[in-house]
Amino acid sequence: MESLVKHKPFLIILSFFLLGWLIATPSGLLGKADAIGYAVCHRLDIRSFHLGVRQLPLCARCTGLYLGAIIGVLFQLFNRERRAGKPSKLIIFILILFGVTYFFDGFNSYIHLFPIDPKFYLYEPNNVLRIFTGAGMGLSISFVLIPVFHQTMWKKWSPTPSIETSRFLMVLGITGVINILVISENPLILYPVALLSAFSVILILTIVYSLMWVLLVGLENHFYSYRSMTFVVLVGFLTAMVQITLFDFVRYYFTGTWEGFFFH
Repeated sequence: MESLVKHKPFLIILSFFLLGWLIATPSGLLGKADAIGYAVCHRLDIRSFHLGVRQLPLCARCTGLYLGAIIGVLFQLFNRERRAGKPSKLIIFILILFGVTYFFDGFNSYIHLFPIDPKFYLYEPNNVLRIFTGAGMGLSISFVLIPVFHQTMWKKWSPTPSIETSRFLMVLGITGVINILVISENPLILYPVALLSAFSVILILTIVYSLMWVLLVGLENHFYSYRSMTFVVLVGFLTAMVQITLFDFVRYYFTGTWEGFFFH
């Protein structure tokens, strides 16, 4: 831990990035959520769900991805046993299938952006397919990321499968219900979904960068509680915000707008 604490000037620099981002981005909670989505998503209006006339911070596919990811993360992250073993072959197969359908539907959706002969289109894409394939991919990411997190961070972790089939089915059910609620575009649902999906972006990036810093400074299997890794997570969070700030700056520099990309 001392190797990280020694870099306080670096931490201060990271904090200035966060402050600059807070000042420069659109005001309000939804404005900040939009700025987070702006850093990781194309935000095409036609491929997004809408809160009234306002599109969500992330497109339909990314909304599904980050909702699926945060659901999967929460089901695993606070497990007292810190399970990090491989799940059953059935679950692994389903997660791989989720990944395949994500890229297949994404490719089909992508080629629809171009005015080519319709015979090359596989099928007509829609936001229902986007959110469900995105959610499946988000779950797949979470069931890889969190076992890696447990194995890397904790002094003691369990080789027990990260999730049992019964709990996995519960996760699928919850994710499916949330997706259906989002598809309804009920404002009472979409407002918290907008904030939750944006928070999920920060959460996933924070976990990834926390792992990166732990590996860089040689603190693997060093922690015994979440409280003991507070500083590492803080550095991971600030690094995530640096990425978001830089991506926002570059995109805004070239487009001059906080709106999503536009295709004729």
